[in-house]
Amino acid sequence: MMSGGFQMLAVERYEKIMAELQENKIIKVSELSASLAVTEKTIRVDLETLEKQGLLKRIHGGAVLPEKETRIFPIDERQSMRSDVKLAIAKEAIKTVKPNETILMDGGSTTQALANLLGEIPVTVITNDIKIANTLLAKEKVQLLVLGGTSIHPTSSLYGVEAIEKLKRIRVNRLFFGTTGVSIEHGLTVLHSLHAEWKRQILLCADYITLLTDSSKFDKVGFIQFANINELDEIITDENINPLIYKELQAKNVKVSVTSL
Repeated sequence: MMSGGFQMLAVERYEKIMAELQENKIIKVSELSASLAVTEKTIRVDLETLEKQGLLKRIHGGAVLPEKETRIFPIDERQSMRSDVKLAIAKEAIKTVKPNETILMDGGSTTQALANLLGEIPVTVITNDIKIANTLLAKEKVQLLVLGGTSIHPTSSLYGVEAIEKLKRIRVNRLFFGTTGVSIEHGLTVLHSLHAEWKRQILLCADYITLLTDSSKFDKVGFIQFANINELDEIITDENINPLIYKELQAKNVKVSVTSL
């Protein structure tokens, strides 16, 4: 979605703006202008861009978080929502796992739900998520490999050069991962450049790629694209997916498995 020196700088500003907003719940144009060393006009354009993507709501002189039902920023509150839906998706996902497969699991609340269900058959799991690793550690039939790195608040996942380099030497049977936004037009998107770099690499490691996402993620767009829809083998989601989106995904030859609660 964005390339080149100037636009990478814009992405870096977006990350800092959203991090500040997550921490303080309200941000001011004047303060952002000073801390990011750009003009207030530039900040206002940034806020307008982020508002169009549903990431914040502009107010006089600044911005606040949007209404709860429209947020896509990955705060703890949103990650804990829809637990019944995520469990249903995880139950559908585990049906696809075969004995002795090597699985790569991205961090996130839905993949965490899947980790809770693993352990009945022998598998090898590779992950960068501390919580998922902790869940799997005591499961005798799960051989666990944790990729190191640095944590980025508020997630429990580890990112960095070390993890990326290890990924380049890994091949797995199956990938389960999540995303911040899913759009037919804009593909799969996230809100942080490190997350995007990680996700681009995990897609290259797997023979079969499965996106685990609840229906609320569709038609949401973060500001960094890491993949196109047609790079996926399968999407597992819930029954509330928009029928038009479902048809568009099928038209792109992406298998869509829909769970019911």
